[in-house]
Amino acid sequence: MLNEYKRLESLDALRGFNMLFITGLGGLIASICKLFPNGDGCFLEMQMHHVAWNGLAHHDTIFPLFLFLTGVSFPFSLAKSREKGISSKKIYWKIVKRAAALILLGMVYNGLLQFDFEHLRFYSVLGHIGLAWMIAAILQINLKTKPRAIIAGIILIGYWLLCMIPAPDVAGTVDSLSKDGCLAGWVDRMLFPGHLCYGNFDPEGLLSTLPATVTAMLGMFTGDFIRKDGLGDNRKTLYMLGAAAVLLVTGLVWANWFPINKKLWTSTFTLVVGAYSIAMLALFFWIIDVKGHKGWALPLKVVGMNSLLCYFLPSILNINSSVKFFFGGIMSLVPEQWVPVISNFAFLLTCWAILFLCYKKKIFLKV
Repeated sequence: MLNEYKRLESLDALRGFNMLFITGLGGLIASICKLFPNGDGCFLEMQMHHVAWNGLAHHDTIFPLFLFLTGVSFPFSLAKSREKGISSKKIYWKIVKRAAALILLGMVYNGLLQFDFEHLRFYSVLGHIGLAWMIAAILQINLKTKPRAIIAGIILIGYWLLCMIPAPDVAGTVDSLSKDGCLAGWVDRMLFPGHLCYGNFDPEGLLSTLPATVTAMLGMFTGDFIRKDGLGDNRKTLYMLGAAAVLLVTGLVWANWFPINKKLWTSTFTLVVGAYSIAMLALFFWIIDVKGHKGWALPLKVVGMNSLLCYFLPSILNINSSVKFFFGGIMSLVPEQWVPVISNFAFLLTCWAILFLCYKKKIFLKV
């Protein structure tokens, strides 16, 4: 039974697949597209970049899928802690410590150790994950599935209503769903003026933590479902795909009134990307954990089991210098249009090789 597994191998593989896109795979795909006529700006190439505001590209799914997967793993770790007899007090303390560590690491990623506190950005991807995951985890511990589902619905509808309120500090008639006119931006300008990503707006701001919490909750619902007894694994896969279809349709219909927007983390974005996340996990789960086809996933697991180190690696090490040292000769021999392809491939390969060495030596960066 899957609830007896110590670790979902599909979880690590999917996390690794997701992280590869910010470790060079996205750039590699985009550079290959540009080799072809009209490839720059084609549909596939555009998927490797974030949309400017409203809309959705594949690159916009990376962050929420990672958050979703942190949610999926929590019911497994919670059950393991309770089987070991760990007290609720210690579980709470572990949750708070992890959230605080992620917030701190996010600030380190933003340049905390440069001691330029005047311009330091306080919000971060890791901090957003830590706070949203913490809230979802506390709800998971204290409430059953149905009340948590009701709370998730209330959050999504409540956030929609909040987003209809324009920012009080903008004069005249403004679009409450614009970067300058949104309430989320105003909250962050009041809290941390001068410390935001885009001057007057931050995509990882405080108010958008509400729908991001639902993303983590969707992961926890899915983790609970996978652990459930009395249901065949093939049926679990089908039910997950069915749930993804329902979320997708709901999100697309709702988008007629509340646009899909990653930077605002709108409720429709939460539903549509939640659908993508559940469907991708269902696919990986069925192939790896149900059908037992595991060998092919090792390269992905190498990345997925060390995702935090993968995230920090390009900032800690000068990967571009290594690429130039090892692949500079090759890049000098190929036609100019092939240089970005070789460079992006070399960047991806170098990062993966470092992570593989850490995997073999059992070196994992975790919080």
